[in-house]
Amino acid sequence: MRHLEAPVSAQQRIVTLDIVRGFALLGILIMNMPGFVSSIFIEADGSHLWSSPIDRAAELARDMLFSGKFNSMFSLLFGIGFTIQFARMEQLAPGHATHLYLRRLLILLAIGLVHAMFFWTGDVLHVYAVLGLLLLLVMRHMSDRAIVALIVLLLVYPAISGVVRLLVVTPDITAMRVAQAQAFEASNNLAYGGGTFIAAAREHMREFAHFYDNVWSLWGTLGFYVQMATTMLLGVLVGRHRLAQRIPELLPSIRRIQGWALSVGLVCALTFGIIFEIQRTPGPTPLKVLGSLAYTISRPSLMIFYVLTIVRLAQLPSWQARFAPIAATGRMPLTNYLMQTLICTTLMYGWGFGLWGTVGPAGQLLLAFAIFFVIQVPLSILWLRRFEYGPLEYLWRVATYGRMRFKPAGVPAST
Repeated sequence: MRHLEAPVSAQQRIVTLDIVRGFALLGILIMNMPGFVSSIFIEADGSHLWSSPIDRAAELARDMLFSGKFNSMFSLLFGIGFTIQFARMEQLAPGHATHLYLRRLLILLAIGLVHAMFFWTGDVLHVYAVLGLLLLLVMRHMSDRAIVALIVLLLVYPAISGVVRLLVVTPDITAMRVAQAQAFEASNNLAYGGGTFIAAAREHMREFAHFYDNVWSLWGTLGFYVQMATTMLLGVLVGRHRLAQRIPELLPSIRRIQGWALSVGLVCALTFGIIFEIQRTPGPTPLKVLGSLAYTISRPSLMIFYVLTIVRLAQLPSWQARFAPIAATGRMPLTNYLMQTLICTTLMYGWGFGLWGTVGPAGQLLLAFAIFFVIQVPLSILWLRRFEYGPLEYLWRVATYGRMRFKPAGVPAST
C-alpha cells in the first residue's frame, strides 16, 4: 500500500469545526481543573462544602453550565470527524480504509492509556478510542433510524440504572463505597500533593485499575461511556448528512433548534443543580434518579445550544476574525489536550509547584481561562504560522499512514 499524505490542508478544513473544537478544549479544561487541583473522590461522603460564597457560586455555575457539556461537544466532533475521515480514507485508499482507521484508533487508545495510567486518570482519549472501535466495527453499518433509537435508549439509561440502584444498593454497600473513596482521597493527597513523579504515576495506575476492577466502579464507568456514546452517535448523524458543510442553508432550522435546546437545557440544569445541592448524602434516592435523568438531558441540550450559537456567530465576518485564535487551538486538539495535563500537573502536583488543594472553584475558573488564552492560544498561533498541523497530530498521522514530510504552513496537502 502506498504512503498517503492523509492530513487535510488548511484549504480543505471546515473552519467552523475547528472553532467549535477550540471552545470544547476550553470547556474541558474548566471541568478538568477540579481533578487537577484535588482528589476526584473529595465529594464521595457528601460532606465537602466550600466556605467561600464565591467558590460555592462558581462551583454551582460550573456544574450546571459546563459539566458534561464540553466533553459531549468533543465526542460530537469525534463522531462528525469519524464520518469525514473514514470517507476520505475510502477515497484515497479503497479497500484499506477500515485497516487505516483501525490503526488510527489503536494508536489513540495507546496514547490515552499511557496518559491515564501515568499522567492523569481523568483521560478521555481511551474512552473515545474504545467507542470509535465500536463505531468502526458495528455502528457505521446501522441505519439512521436504528441510531436514533439507540440514542433515545442511551438517554434513558440513567433512569433505568437509577431504579436498579434503588433496588440493589444497600446502606452497607454505600458505606463501603464511601470508605473506598475516602481512602483514595487520602492516598491522592499524599501522592499528588507531596509525592514524586513516580509516586504520582503509581497512584494514577491504582486509580485507573479501580475504575475497571469491580462491579460497582464499572457501573459508574459504564455510565460515562453511555454519555459519550450518546453525542458521538449524534455526531455520526451530523456527519452522514453533511450538516457541517450545509450550514448556510440550515440557518433557519438552526435558530429554532437553538431556542428549544436552551430552554430544555436550562430547565434540566436547574433541576439537577437543585436536587444534588439538597441531596448531598451518599446513596441512591428516588429524587436522585430524577436528578440523574435531568443531568443526562441537560448535557446534549446545552451542548447543542452552545454549538449552534458558535456556528451562527461563525457565519459573520466580524466573529470569524474574533474566533480565529480559538480555531487555531482547535486545529491542534490532541496537542492542546495533553498540554493541559502537562501544565496543570506541573502547577498542582508536589513534584511541581505544589498548589494541590489550595485553589478553590473561582480560582480554578480564572486559572483555566488564563492557561487557555495566555498560553495555549498564543502557542497554537505561533506553531501554525510555521507548520500546518500540531506536533502530536503530525506524529499520530505518521503512525497511521506512514512516512510524511512535516510540511510548512500554506503548502497544500498532496494526494
